[in-house]
Parts: sequence; C-alpha cells; structure tokens
Amino acid sequence: MGRTGKALFGILLAIALMSGIKAQAQYNREYFFWVGRSCMMNNDYQEAIRTLNTLLRFDEKAFEGYFLRGIAKYNLDDLLGAEADFSTAIRLNPVYTQAYTYRAITRSRLGNYDDALQDFREAIDLRPDLPGPYYSRGVTRLLNQQFKEAIEDFNMFIRQENKVADAYICRGLSYLHLKDTTRAYENFNLAIRTNREDPNGYNRRGGLHLEQEQYKEAEADFNKAIECDSTYLLSYFNRALVYNATNRPMQALEDFDTVIRLDSTNSLTYFNRAMLRTQIGDYNRALEDYDRVALYSPNNVLVYYNRAGVYAQLGEIEKAVEDYSSAIDLYPDFANAYIYRGRLRELLRDPKGAKQDLQTAQRKIAEYKSRLSDSTYSIYADTTQRFDKLLSFDSKFAGGNFDRITGHNGGREEMRLLPLYKFSLMRPDSVPAPKPYRLQRVEDFIKRVGSGYLALSCRESNIGADSLLILDREYAEELKAPEASWITLFKRGVSQSLIKQYTNSVNTYTAAIDRNPSNPFLYFNRSTTRAEMIDFISSIDNSYQRITIDSDPANRLNNNSKRTYSYDEAVADLNKAIKLFPDFAYAYYNRANLLALSGQLPDAFEDYTKAIELNPAFAEAYYNRGIIQIFMKDTRKGCLDLSKAGELGILEAYEVLKRYARNED
Repeated sequence: MGRTGKALFGILLAIALMSGIKAQAQYNREYFFWVGRSCMMNNDYQEAIRTLNTLLRFDEKAFEGYFLRGIAKYNLDDLLGAEADFSTAIRLNPVYTQAYTYRAITRSRLGNYDDALQDFREAIDLRPDLPGPYYSRGVTRLLNQQFKEAIEDFNMFIRQENKVADAYICRGLSYLHLKDTTRAYENFNLAIRTNREDPNGYNRRGGLHLEQEQYKEAEADFNKAIECDSTYLLSYFNRALVYNATNRPMQALEDFDTVIRLDSTNSLTYFNRAMLRTQIGDYNRALEDYDRVALYSPNNVLVYYNRAGVYAQLGEIEKAVEDYSSAIDLYPDFANAYIYRGRLRELLRDPKGAKQDLQTAQRKIAEYKSRLSDSTYSIYADTTQRFDKLLSFDSKFAGGNFDRITGHNGGREEMRLLPLYKFSLMRPDSVPAPKPYRLQRVEDFIKRVGSGYLALSCRESNIGADSLLILDREYAEELKAPEASWITLFKRGVSQSLIKQYTNSVNTYTAAIDRNPSNPFLYFNRSTTRAEMIDFISSIDNSYQRITIDSDPANRLNNNSKRTYSYDEAVADLNKAIKLFPDFAYAYYNRANLLALSGQLPDAFEDYTKAIELNPAFAEAYYNRGIIQIFMKDTRKGCLDLSKAGELGILEAYEVLKRYARNED
C-alpha cells in the first residue's frame, strides 16, 4: 500500500506476529506457526507461504494459517490470492477482526471500495478500540473521494495514535480536496513536526506553497526533502518547477537531469526538459529530448506539435511541416497546428496550402466557439491555447489509442490492451476469415447497410487515408438527397470516425439514432467514437494523468483541479446496446476495455468474462482479461488467459508471457 499503507501494514503485522497466535493442537502445529512467523518477520514471504502450505495440508481449519498466508501473499502483490485467504480465515472465524481489516485493505487496493468499506465496518464494530482500521478506512474513503468521512476516520485514529506522520498528511490531503488550504497547511506542519526525517511532509507542504506561488517557502521545503532522501524523485522535480518559475533555468535543468539519472524512462521529465531547453535556445538538445518522448509516447499529439516548433527555430521547415502534419493526423481538430503549418507553407512558397490551413484553422475555432454552450464535447474542442508551460508531477504524459491502462510506475507501463471493436471500413480481401462465433443479427445488419467495405473489427482500417476521404465525400453526397436514411447516416458516421472527425461523427451517429432508436449497433459505434475522441483529446488538453512516484494510494490522488476525462457517455451507449442486444459479446468486451481504462479492473474482469461466456473463442477478450489480471497481481490466472489467447491466434500474448510466465512458481 505504498509508503503510508505499507508502513501501517508493517506495524499491524508486527503486532500480529508477536502476539503469539494461539496454538491449541500438537507441537508440530506450533512449530509451523513459529517458522511461518519467523520467515515473515525476515521478509521471506515465499518461504513463509511454503511453510504455511504444509501446516494447512495437515489442518484445513487453522484460520490463523490462512490469515498469515494472506499477509504473505499481500506482500508479494498477489492481491486476489490474499483476498481469498482472508475470506477463508473469516469463514472459519467470523469474529476475526484482523482478517476483516486486511481484507478491506486488499480490496481497497483492488479498487473494490464498497466491499472494503463494509469490511472496515465489520472490523470496527468488532473492535472499536483499535486505531488501525480507522486509518485504513480513512485512506479508502480518501481514494473514494469521501473527504469529510475520511477526515472523521483520521481524527479517530489520531486520538489514539498521534505519532504517525502519514495520518496528518492524509488528513491534510482530505482538507486540500475540500479547498481548505489553511487546515491542509496545519496538517502538513503537524506531519513534519511528528517526523522531521520524512520527505513526504516537506513535499506536500512545498507543493502547496508552489501552487500558491510562494516560491521561497516551496524551495526551502524541497531542499529539506532532498536532505531527508536524496533519491526521492518528487523533491528534485518540484524544485525544478520552482527554479523555472523564478527564472533560474540552469538550476532547473540540473534537477531534471537528476530525475532522469534516477529514472531514465520518465517521459514527463524529458518533455519538461525539452520545453526548458527550447526556452533557453538549446534547440538541438531539446530535439533529443522530444525524440525520446516520441519513443515512449508515439501517439501523443503535443510531442509532434512542440517538436515542430523546435525544427522551425532551427530552420528545418520541411521537418517542422511534417511534425505539424503528424499532429493533425492524430487530431484533425487541432487549430494551432493548422495555423503554424500554414505559416510555414508560406515560407515554402505554397500559398494554396497556406491559405487552406488558415481557413481550416478559422473554421475549427469558429466551431469551438459555436459549441461553447454544449456541455458534452465543447470543453474538448479548444486547441488554440499555448502548450509551452512546464507540467507538474501531479500529471503523467499519456499515450493514446487505447494502448494504456491505469497510470502506474511513473511512465513504465508495459501492458497494452487490444483495442475496441467497431464497425469499420476494411478491404474485403484482408478481412480475417470468419470465427466460430457468428451472430446472424450482425450479419443481417452488415448486409442491410450494403457496403462492400463494412466489417466488425478491432483492427485499424487497411484503406488508405485518401480512399477514406473519397468514401466520406461519397456518403456526404448521398446525404444531400431528401429523406436520407439512417443507413447513410451510419455509413457517414463510420467514415468520419476513421478520418478522425470525431465531433462530426458523433453528431452523425446521433442523427442516425434519432431515426432508428432501437438499433444496438448505432449506439455501439457511437460509443467507440466517443471513447476514441476522448482518448485523443486527452493528449491535447490536460493530457496527463498522475505519475505515481510511490505506491501510497493517498499519493495517487491528483491534488490539482485539472479537468478529468470520463468514458461515462461511451459506457452509457454500450449499456443501451447491451439492453437492446444482450447476447452481443463485443459490447461487453468494449465496456470492459473502458472500465479498465477508468481503473475499474474488477468490473472490467466481469465484463470480459461475460464476453467469453457468449463467445468461448473470443481471443481478444482472453488477452485483455489476462492483462488486467496481471495488473490485479493475479499473474498465474492472467498467464493462463494469455496462453489461451495465444492458442486462439493472438501473437502478442507470447511476448507478454515471456515476461511474466517465468515469474510463476
């Protein structure tokens, strides 16, 4: 549970291990308990599990053995295995307070906050005098954005344990989310007075000073944090932001250099260093940094947009135009990219292209202004702002195109979900052979639409961009006819989505739905377009999710009031599609993807499972379910699913298995 959670976990564990669990049976039982406890106190959790396995083979009702094995599994990040062992301990002993507490902590880490809170209630009802459950429930409520309730829990904990700095930090974060900066300061001060050697308190207080532009105080706090721990990335990164804000770019660069020495794959730091190097005129080295970021985040629009500006400064106009074009390809509504590409085309003596770009930019800006009252998507449309401000460490440089899952490991995500299914345009000779799973309703729909290119697929269209534009113009001409059908609207929605005109595509699908509201496939495709739109837009405006410097769940909260992106409307469309067509496995698969991207991994698991029940040969569902099980620390089951996916033809599964299967006992 990170710095905070594991600290408390360790305290409670020591109490549990040293309290002498009652052994009422024979000598061997006592011996196995003693060996298991000793292994765990020495952090040898795998040996502890082997010892406890021996005990439980002889005595299946030894609830303490399941409890201790659950703790060992938890510390090995086998969260589902730990939850199962704690559940067995509770079944064998329904008044086992510690088992409820640890199962609640485990469920909280799995994102299952409702059941975690119920477990905390059971633990507190059984032993209201114990402080630990109040702290852990406070952290869970903080994660669940129940800030007032979290404060109440931290108050209860602090009344009994007033020497735990992390409790003050978490209470301070709760006040911060309630916009009470005065009490947040008070709590961060208390955390520092409680433990003057912990960098976290200084970083939290320094971050608040930085946010309020109190740079002198912020710098002092970050200096102190570095004194406490010279390897803590957050301290150097935040101090670099202070140096930048106070016009000391060379010192800021030194701190960014330190962060990169400590974490050579931190794309956010490369991105910030590139912007800073650009500001001081060190263009060649700025290009090196942008190249590194493009390697880690190849689908992020701002990489190409900002790098184009550097190329322009160096006089490499063709390369700059190429990068602006890449940004436009990724997000065709990016007004700024058209503006700057148009200016460069003038330099290249392309007045026609320059005029076309300027007109396109003006049209995009006008469209944005006209949609300001549209709360659904207007907030995503403004691409005329500046993008040269350094980004805080409360954000993470995001990828795109459904190749990311929830933010972990400071930019070192290696796991990628296979993409969403949708009705797309594909050349018939390249569409994969029909799979055993056939749905007559889908085939009838494709036949009724009557396009030789329409196919249900999760792969990129193999039709070239120019050909897609021609098809889109053809569908646009068809729509000029009076009483154009919903089928024509649907085809136009598909083509608009493929050329990344997401807003127009959503509107076209909506018009089709107005004419045929009972067709599940219209909602299905609108959902995919909405999701793709949000994913691309997130790489433009606040395209950064929090980087987790440590794994403390409280530290995973974003403390800034930045815009967040939600797949709720896309999920609502899938809910409607499922209601209209309950046997549509692809809808469950898509919904699982969106839930996974939203961090709701247990719910995603359920939907992948439903998709597999409907289509036992659903290779992509096995693959993605395997991926999220690995993220939920159930590597063995995840690898079994990946093995099945490979068997069904997903070659990517074997690359993942090479990394993870060897870690299984």
